[in-house]
Amino acid sequence: MNAATNAPGQTDTTTALELRLGQRIRRHLDGFSGLFILFVLKQGWACLFGSLMLGAILISHALWSPGWPLHRYDALFLFALLTQAVFLACKLETRQEALIILLFHLTGTAMEWFKVHAGSWSYPEPGFFKILHVPLFSGFMYASVGSYIARVIRLFDMRFLAYPRFGFSLALALAIYLNFFTHHFIPDLRWLLVLATIGIYWRCTILYRVFDTQWRMRLPLAAFLSSIALWIAENIGTFTGTWLYAHRQFTWVVHPQKLVSWYLLLYVAFITVTLLLRPDREVPSLTRSPTSR
Repeated sequence: MNAATNAPGQTDTTTALELRLGQRIRRHLDGFSGLFILFVLKQGWACLFGSLMLGAILISHALWSPGWPLHRYDALFLFALLTQAVFLACKLETRQEALIILLFHLTGTAMEWFKVHAGSWSYPEPGFFKILHVPLFSGFMYASVGSYIARVIRLFDMRFLAYPRFGFSLALALAIYLNFFTHHFIPDLRWLLVLATIGIYWRCTILYRVFDTQWRMRLPLAAFLSSIALWIAENIGTFTGTWLYAHRQFTWVVHPQKLVSWYLLLYVAFITVTLLLRPDREVPSLTRSPTSR
């Protein structure tokens, strides 16, 4: 079990803002309705990076002209760089979090190179900041997933009960990541890996706080719900033609089987981000008794 707290050097501005917002909401909406609204607001704040990227994709799709001197992909890349710089300057992410998110950014970009080369999907528009036919902004889409995980753990003061041995988690993340490559050459093991995630993490419970109330959820359920959100976000990308799948049985709608891919990739992101957090380790100075209403 481990507790997530603000890293050294990070201000308590977010915590104070949450308390003021929570008190205002509870003043008008008591009980579950107020807690639910605050939960949604905190989730939205946690996925700020990804929301800004999706907003930029939608706005650029609606406004961009092919005749403009700056390509849309390049504008998205520059916007992502600026957003990341603002996050660091405003301490919305710590430097340590940014470095570990960068690791997931790089592994995601490597997978993009392979998948585009294998013909799984493509990026049809031109761009200067492209390597091996993959625009560099695409790595920030993976980074936004890592950013969400790092921020949601901190914002909800998450703790993990009955977390499995970290060696098992690392082995699982590696197996999932490799399967994204190897299933092009050998049988796809994704369903076995789904069963492995349930077997390893079924007993793992997330404790999270919404204002002054503590809730709990099994980790596989949290991963499944998050995969639905990512699948919806991916449909925004295909709707705008930002990336195209080779086989599109539902026109621009991403096939629902991609939910499995996102579910598995979330474990890779979670385990990568928590390399610093190490949820399997007890940290006496950080643990405290659960809060209650």
